[in-house]
Amino acid sequence: MVLSDVMTREVVTALPGDTARHVASLMRERNVGSVVIVDEAGAPVGFVTDRDLAVDIVADAHPADAAVGGHASGPVVTGTPGMPVLDAVDLMAAHGIRRLPVLDEGHLTGIVTLDDLAVRTGDLELAQSITARLTRAALPGFYFHVRGE
Repeated sequence: MVLSDVMTREVVTALPGDTARHVASLMRERNVGSVVIVDEAGAPVGFVTDRDLAVDIVADAHPADAAVGGHASGPVVTGTPGMPVLDAVDLMAAHGIRRLPVLDEGHLTGIVTLDDLAVRTGDLELAQSITARLTRAALPGFYFHVRGE
């Protein structure tokens, strides 16, 4: 199974200069928890998540018309449509990420998220393994502290 089999083809994107309000509206309208920030050529340069909006923008009292580019996380790690799913999982785990934009010859053609991998693989055991591995890789180590050590 390769990424093109499990990726979401319609990627919600915004430009670095777009406002937090605009990005929040996109998230609500498209029912997504993150937006890929792209440059003028359409190449991914960062992510803004709903958590970024709440914790980094709203909680720090930035105005709703603040540009999201300065609040985007990066660098962006990418995959390709023909990349095997397990290679993508290895890549995501190595970088501690939950979202992987898919580029075909430099063009953004899709995105694979932890949810996509868990739901669309069609293999419950594989989905559980992927979910456990990527969740652990994406969370800080203190979540897994064993008491008494």
